[in-house]
Amino acid sequence: MSAGSFLLLIAGGVATGTIGAMLGLGGGVFLTPFLVLVFNLPMHQAIATSILAVIATSSAGAAMNVERQIVNLRLGMTMEVATVIGAIFGGLTANVLSGDILSKIFAVLLLSVSFMMIWRMRHSRGISTPVEAGAFPASFTDEASGEVISYSVARVPWVMVISLIAGNISGLLGVGGGIFKVPAMNMISGIPLKAAAATSNFMIGVTAAASAFIYFAHGHLNPLIASPAALGVLLGSFLGVRINRRIKGAYLTWIFAAVLFLISVKMFWR
Repeated sequence: MSAGSFLLLIAGGVATGTIGAMLGLGGGVFLTPFLVLVFNLPMHQAIATSILAVIATSSAGAAMNVERQIVNLRLGMTMEVATVIGAIFGGLTANVLSGDILSKIFAVLLLSVSFMMIWRMRHSRGISTPVEAGAFPASFTDEASGEVISYSVARVPWVMVISLIAGNISGLLGVGGGIFKVPAMNMISGIPLKAAAATSNFMIGVTAAASAFIYFAHGHLNPLIASPAALGVLLGSFLGVRINRRIKGAYLTWIFAAVLFLISVKMFWR
């Protein structure tokens, strides 16, 4: 591998890790298309690399978010049971499907998420469930506003079902599962966005690890690609968590949604 390619992989990892840590998405939703479109990497190798990078994202971001007491640990550990089961089945399914089919699934998923992010921003501002109305009560300090926000979790069974689906998609496409869990926690259970993103980031590493060994066993993991990408994602994760502390996210949501839309179109017609 040339020095230019090595540096480009690190730079791409930093960018995707920053975005992933900010939104609790894991970064795989951006890293996988980056590897496919820029490096022309086979889809299965891109997914395997993305899963490894997701583990790095979660390891870095989760520690910082737990220290800030923004992660709902009890909810995260409860949802993770369903998510890991889904991730294992997703990893097994991915090795049966062709790379072309996986690319099409990924493109449709990105398009759906782009509209979901816009919908969430337009219709779910300020949604939270009162402490006495749900399970797993928690509170955190929003460092951007200085406000102490208390909430609880409504409709836990529905979120568990979505966690199972999110885990399956994580293992299938290497995207971390946060693209479903964050909106679900916010829109269905009434969890504030920052707490939902931090809790998702806490979970995605375990989810990814559950399916990573399947890709490794099938020989899809290329260390020369995965190492610099994971290093970049790890560095970006620290940056993303710090930015998350100071940003409200309205403008970034529009930008990310537009980027997802463009990538989905390009990958679908690739």
